[in-house]
Amino acid sequence: GKTLNMSMLKAFFELNGDKNCFKGTRISREVYLCEQYMGKFPVIFISLKSISAQTYEKACDMAIQIVNGEARRFQYLLDSERLTEYDKDAFKSLLLPDMKESVLCSSLRILSELLEKHHGQKVILLIDEYDVPLAKAFELGYYNSMTLLIRNLFENALKTKRTVPTTETVLEKQMKIEAGSEALQQIAQSQEGLVDHVDIVDDGACTGEDTGNGVEHLTD
Repeated sequence: GKTLNMSMLKAFFELNGDKNCFKGTRISREVYLCEQYMGKFPVIFISLKSISAQTYEKACDMAIQIVNGEARRFQYLLDSERLTEYDKDAFKSLLLPDMKESVLCSSLRILSELLEKHHGQKVILLIDEYDVPLAKAFELGYYNSMTLLIRNLFENALKTKRTVPTTETVLEKQMKIEAGSEALQQIAQSQEGLVDHVDIVDDGACTGEDTGNGVEHLTD
């Protein structure tokens, strides 16, 4: 249910999304809310579920493949008139299968910044199943290395000038940012200039009911 819930958030907020997905639902009756938020944001959505490797090096390779795949969805950035050649070179680095670990650690931040620059719109970052690579690393003895990688990957994206002020280091908070009512409230606040950026990390605690309540709250 958690992954389905995050997929629903992606479908609702993503630019040029299929609005028919919500046809006949309660949220579709909230006309103002849908006009303001539905299909209005660039969305980055990654799942770390597939990172299940015997070694740290193989786990890094799998993480790179995930970033490669998500970056490929935004190849239109290579034709953007709003991005400099330097920006485009930075984006190209996210497509490389032999990406350096230092680039991997900055990949979500780079992609977020480029999407915001191109669209002139804040970016929603959804991260699903972060615990899978950590559990496997703990089981096989490379937990410390994997923890550092995940910390660097997320903190580079989350701890910037555009980060939600309440988002502290991901691992210190155990990534407990619910993808339901809190996330949707942050979306609303960001549009009112109260925060500059929205990041949503799945900690396994969110339910479909939570999200429904969050959407309802936006209408208050």
